[in-house]
Amino acid sequence: MQIVKIPSERMQTLLGKTGETKDYLEKRMNVSISVGEDGGVEISGESIDEYIGKDIIRAIGRGFEPSVALRLLSDSYGLKVIDLRDYSNSESAQHRIMGRVIGEKGRTKEIIKEELGADIACYGHTVAVISSLDTLDFALTALFRLVEGSNHASVYAYLEKCRRKIKEAELRKLF
Repeated sequence: MQIVKIPSERMQTLLGKTGETKDYLEKRMNVSISVGEDGGVEISGESIDEYIGKDIIRAIGRGFEPSVALRLLSDSYGLKVIDLRDYSNSESAQHRIMGRVIGEKGRTKEIIKEELGADIACYGHTVAVISSLDTLDFALTALFRLVEGSNHASVYAYLEKCRRKIKEAELRKLF
């Protein structure tokens, strides 16, 4: 059995309006999910299913929609969560950093998704990314550069360079 704490505001996303999301997740993850009043989510099943289910529930708790979190069922996807409290003590600085990651009208998150296929969720004091393992390190590097204050133009240039590397690697696989 695995237990994951998620914010109470995210419980409705996990459960769905009438429990249909929870039922769907249980079926897809091959586990049983029970929710406690304290925000604890208990996952039980085969140990590997529990382990994968823990990351999926954690991703939902960090702001991802269940459809995106379910990508973690594939061995080729990964989840990383960055706790902004590790980079700043003040709440206002954490909001500023989160604003840098999101970008004006969500443009920075959108560019990261376009260039790398990485989904970004900002929730509470965390920034989380779900991406294929091939691009996860690139996405994390871009996020850490934004967190540390690099200007957006240099991060965008880095992302374009990464996309070219990815395309070159795909072409090499073909030949």
